Amino acid sequence: MSNLILKINQKDNVLVALQDIPAETEIIFEGATYTTLEAIPAKHKFFINDMKQGDEIFMYGVLVGKVQYDLAAGTRMTTDNTKHAAEPYYYRDVDYHWKKPDVSRFLHKTFKGYHRSNGDVGTANYWLFIPTVFCENRNLDIIKESLYNELGYAVDAKYKSYTHQLVEAISKGENLDDIDFSPSNIPAKDRVFKNVDGIKFLNHTGGCGGTRQDADMLSKLLASYADHPNVAGVTLLSLGCQHLQIDNFKKDLYNRNPDFDKPLLVFEQQKAESEETMIKNALFETLKGLLEINKFEREDAPLSKLCVGVKCGGSDGFSGISANPAVGHLADILSVLGAKVLLAEFPELCGVEQELIDRAVDKPTAEKFIKLMTEYDELAHAVGSGFYMNPSPGNIKDGLITDAIKSAGAAKKGGSAPVVDVLDYTERATKPGLSLVCTPGNDVEATTGKAASGATLILFTTGLGTPTGNPVCPVIKVATNTVLATKMSDIIDIDTGAVVRGEKTIQEMGEDILDFCIDVASGNIIPKAVALNQDDFIPWKRGVSL
Repeated sequence: MSNLILKINQKDNVLVALQDIPAETEIIFEGATYTTLEAIPAKHKFFINDMKQGDEIFMYGVLVGKVQYDLAAGTRMTTDNTKHAAEPYYYRDVDYHWKKPDVSRFLHKTFKGYHRSNGDVGTANYWLFIPTVFCENRNLDIIKESLYNELGYAVDAKYKSYTHQLVEAISKGENLDDIDFSPSNIPAKDRVFKNVDGIKFLNHTGGCGGTRQDADMLSKLLASYADHPNVAGVTLLSLGCQHLQIDNFKKDLYNRNPDFDKPLLVFEQQKAESEETMIKNALFETLKGLLEINKFEREDAPLSKLCVGVKCGGSDGFSGISANPAVGHLADILSVLGAKVLLAEFPELCGVEQELIDRAVDKPTAEKFIKLMTEYDELAHAVGSGFYMNPSPGNIKDGLITDAIKSAGAAKKGGSAPVVDVLDYTERATKPGLSLVCTPGNDVEATTGKAASGATLILFTTGLGTPTGNPVCPVIKVATNTVLATKMSDIIDIDTGAVVRGEKTIQEMGEDILDFCIDVASGNIIPKAVALNQDDFIPWKRGVSL
């Protein structure tokens, strides 16, 4: 890799700037000389040939766009001169072979997790509060406020102290602008239950109103979270008259896992004497449940018991060059070891469908992917949108000009292993290896869906920075560049900028990330998103969401 530019695939007709390149810079690369006709910011691309209107643009070795008018070599790729384009895709019965990575360093490694009765192994031990309907959100908020500080799970003591100083100054009639407030250094309260990693709350806006299909899908989603390997017990709050009835939830839960045996505490407000009675009973019974799950201890488990979701958000022009390929190498290692890997975000697989179809282990798997992708894209077009509209202003500003460019880089997170299964939203991953999961690209909807399919860790790559987390699945943030990792060190766990600088290979970085994952899975490292209680949860209603 040059320290100035990069050609990702020999078929490509654009080069990527690894650092800012001034206009009129002469670059010698692979025996050819190129001159930039304008400034090329880091992460952006420039054409290496004179291009005619309609000419195809290739990056990552795939079609990512077409030129809108004649332009000269050395011109920067922009949304003005480039529009999205992607190849059609179909099943073609390819005999796919892949070069398996060397896994000898991880062959006998283990992590310390929570063993469940059905054979799953969790990377955390949570108690989960679930409302069947949005009407119960307030009661969940009251319970959360009652429990978090008392049990040692609150992380906002410094903000409360700061607010107290502000209010105190106002009450004294002091000018806030003239006061140098002292930084808060309040120690965190010790946890009452040492082996309970957290108490989590799935507040949502569904369960009634909308369509019955929305309520049905929400029921399956909530059931998947109750059955999650990282969840040890559940408190369910219901109003009583909503579409999503308790019996519906239980039916979905036991359809998913007929042997479900975790504590399940159910409280229905319309059958209670009063709100106060219901909340007090919920607190009392939950604390008894916490006493029981606190008896669980972490025990050794093989890496094959991991289920890792791979996700990107706030992506930039380095995402497909550093963080995503490194995570992809990790994904391939885990696939060889018999672990499960989940690649989702179907709008961000646009343009690389053929590669994924060719990697499918059989025709039914390939055809399920084609069906889900086609239906999803058609639904988007029916409302005047489409996958081509996926890149955000931040993506574009940092070099991801078309959805196909974004997708080609995003797909690198899945490595090159065969696709063993394709899962619709909330379907559980059961097969070792790489599975594709149908979710939107939206950060929270995607992470919510990955956890529903069983992810016990999520690797989340980002080039611009995002605070996204998940209530039951630890989310590890992987920065594509060192500038971001330094600037937003409060939310970033891993920096892959060394790959861009040529200081580490993709393979070395992937192994480093896997070492980090093992420590997180064992409870030795707490990811920033977990430490900050970034418990984002947004159910997908199966409408158009990119």
